[in-house]
Amino acid sequence: MTANKPLRIAFQGALGAYSHEACLQARPNATPVPCTTFDGVLRAVREGRADLAMLPVENTTYGRVADIHRLLPESGMHIIEEAFVRVRIALMAKPGVALDQIKHVRAHLVLLPQARSYLEARGITSEAAADSAGAAQELAAGGPAHEGVLASAVAAQIHGLDVLADGIEDLDHNTTRFLLMAPEIDLSRRGKKMMTTFVFEVRNIPAALYKAMGGFATNGVNMTKLESYMVGGSFTATQFYADIEGHPQDPAVKRALDELGYFTNMLDILGVYPAHPGRWDIEQ
Repeated sequence: MTANKPLRIAFQGALGAYSHEACLQARPNATPVPCTTFDGVLRAVREGRADLAMLPVENTTYGRVADIHRLLPESGMHIIEEAFVRVRIALMAKPGVALDQIKHVRAHLVLLPQARSYLEARGITSEAAADSAGAAQELAAGGPAHEGVLASAVAAQIHGLDVLADGIEDLDHNTTRFLLMAPEIDLSRRGKKMMTTFVFEVRNIPAALYKAMGGFATNGVNMTKLESYMVGGSFTATQFYADIEGHPQDPAVKRALDELGYFTNMLDILGVYPAHPGRWDIEQ
């Protein structure tokens, strides 16, 4: 990247997707690079069409995002930041269409249940779309005049639609966590509170996982996430994905990771990055 070449961030979805909103939050002046799939996001960086990748990993309502934990260790990329985006749902339509004219809406399958109460109260039917921001784009390009779309207000702004109602989601805490990833790892301390993410595979010995986790407990290191997933299509080959509070060079974290090493066949740090303030907003 040079002074004449703006930063580019790849994300999955159309312009106006919640992933695009995460890009705007993290790097407001960056150029967004929309991709069809998560694999496509990572490929855009590897092929030089983007500098960074923005990927969703988990949602407070629906849990982890499918396939992401499998993709991250294989991506060859590293986490440099995390971002939290509140999922605020807007009902949008073509300019000049009134709210009482909307009888049907389209949105991503995951988004529709989150506004069920609002839609049912107004007798509005719904239909699943492959992508909410993509549905907004399609509506603006020539969809039915009295059809609406549920998506981020950013999508309405980008595609020239009117927001008829905003914040119509049933739950006021629904938040998605995103990871900003780069080809090179950054181990520097860039914040007062740091996070470390890593993957590991325990040795095939009795109580290996129990023993591996003991070092974090005895050293007072808070593990905020621990998830397992199969690798290579085998029930016996299991890897674990973990997030902990702290930096690898913190004495307590260093001791815990050293102890973890005794009970693992593989330990790979995916990223060391500042803890986003939104992390504690959600916990409260």
